[in-house]
Amino acid sequence: MSLPIAPPYPPMEALLVEKVPEGADWQYEPKWDGFRCLVFRDGEKVELQSKSGQPLARYFPEVVENVRALKPSSFVLDGEIVIPVGKELSFDDLLQRIHPAESRVRKLAQEFPAMLVVFDILVDEKGNPLIGETLAARRKKLEAFAGRYFPSGSALVLSPATTNAADAKMWLAGVGLTLDGVVAKRLDLSYQSGNRTGMQKIKLMRTADCVVGGFRYGTGSKVVGSLLLGLYDKEGLLHHVGFCSTIKAGERPELTRRLKALIAPPGFTGRAPGGPSRWSTERTGEWEPLKTSLVVEARYDHFSQGRFRHGTKLLRWRPDKLPRQCTMDPVEKRKKPSPLSLK
Repeated sequence: MSLPIAPPYPPMEALLVEKVPEGADWQYEPKWDGFRCLVFRDGEKVELQSKSGQPLARYFPEVVENVRALKPSSFVLDGEIVIPVGKELSFDDLLQRIHPAESRVRKLAQEFPAMLVVFDILVDEKGNPLIGETLAARRKKLEAFAGRYFPSGSALVLSPATTNAADAKMWLAGVGLTLDGVVAKRLDLSYQSGNRTGMQKIKLMRTADCVVGGFRYGTGSKVVGSLLLGLYDKEGLLHHVGFCSTIKAGERPELTRRLKALIAPPGFTGRAPGGPSRWSTERTGEWEPLKTSLVVEARYDHFSQGRFRHGTKLLRWRPDKLPRQCTMDPVEKRKKPSPLSLK
């Protein structure tokens, strides 16, 4: 490529913090529930790069086509690839794009087309690098770029931004079907490629009481590595919804003895770990089912499409709670339309 920067180029990263930082030096943006993506356009050549530096173009041909259709022939953007399904952003549909045959990707792209939500510009339409300029300057140029070149109602969208901390807190309180949290960035800093200086992410932490339906041993170990968590649906089926590996090392041997005494099938009566999935491996199928007698309270940040999106943190055991009281209902009710939507 003839651009001043080329893939693989390390994007800015964010430090996870507990509170929204406040002050005149901060800009706030929604944290969309998708795949981070750097977009490189150089003539007819379009490259999409993941956060880890991997190419994404073959998995999202509709995004490539939308970028190639823009009038400028030279630029680099930073954003998020998302797939709207109804009122939600579907992370599962994003995952389905990775690794299948080209014909399958094309079919999925037609059924559930992806959008590109753009929040930064690193090279402008004249090929000038902007990474040395402050975020405040880059944001103005991005807004001008989007206003001039993004077609109205298209699948290329400018992500909102604000310097009002109250707005950011409102977005955070409304994390649900489309937002994964809030990002805060320093207005006075240049693009911080590959590090977390000047960029923070804030997630809304919640708790849920879950049944321990099984466990996995640690890799190459005979002590417990993670607890497999479950919630009951309205039909009384126990579904695997996530895992928890935050167990203190000193507690693992005794906990292993306790769990081994409870090993008994089936564990989960609904969705089980290691079921049919393109992500299944020999390792994901290795788990021990338990009698449904143990309940834990776990902290999580995002629940979507029937499971916790990330690993949870074990807070405490709940011997005072009956397993059948651990249902999908509380976590499902916390899902709500976010105060921001993609249109």
